[in-house]
Amino acid sequence: MSAQPKFERAWISIEDYLAGELASDTKHQYMDGQVYAMSGASLNHERISLNMAIELTNHLRDKPCEAFGSNVKIKTDRHVFYPDAMVVCDQNYTSEYYTEAPVLVVEVLSKSTRRLDETIKRRVYQSIPSLLEYVLIEQDIVDVEVCRRSEGWVSNHYFLGDEVPFESVGLSLSVADIYARVDNDDMRTFIAEQTAEANSSQA
Repeated sequence: MSAQPKFERAWISIEDYLAGELASDTKHQYMDGQVYAMSGASLNHERISLNMAIELTNHLRDKPCEAFGSNVKIKTDRHVFYPDAMVVCDQNYTSEYYTEAPVLVVEVLSKSTRRLDETIKRRVYQSIPSLLEYVLIEQDIVDVEVCRRSEGWVSNHYFLGDEVPFESVGLSLSVADIYARVDNDDMRTFIAEQTAEANSSQA
């Protein structure tokens, strides 16, 4: 989801932002004293976000870590964001509405969010001591980017036919499962090829 300035205003404290967010019908992100309203997500964006949240939730069932979707915030000293999905292993929550210690963060990219996700959010997330993996997933094409602390945050890209290892939670997912039901050119071509192969094997 994209972030747009709520309105021109003076600097606001993070405490005032958090209090205001509890009473707001619209979600906002907080960056260095400024509040930005978030727009709605596309169908493909929501499909990818839910695919990741569901797979992570099922994998972590009965385990200490737990997954969250896009309604729980990540807070740092100067920023507050709503990631599309994340995993938290530290159960010592200081709030019912945000965490300060994610181990895995997932953002789904769009034209309106790309710059924020690839620059400010990347820098802020990777400064969080607990974070082990930052995942950026394209919605208009098939491309899953995983950056791991253990590898110095270099980018690893995965495409259709690949398995994506999420080392922070001990889970491996196929790219096809991450993009299940997503409607873009790459997925349409992939499904057509899979169907053709299946029909050929049955002939």
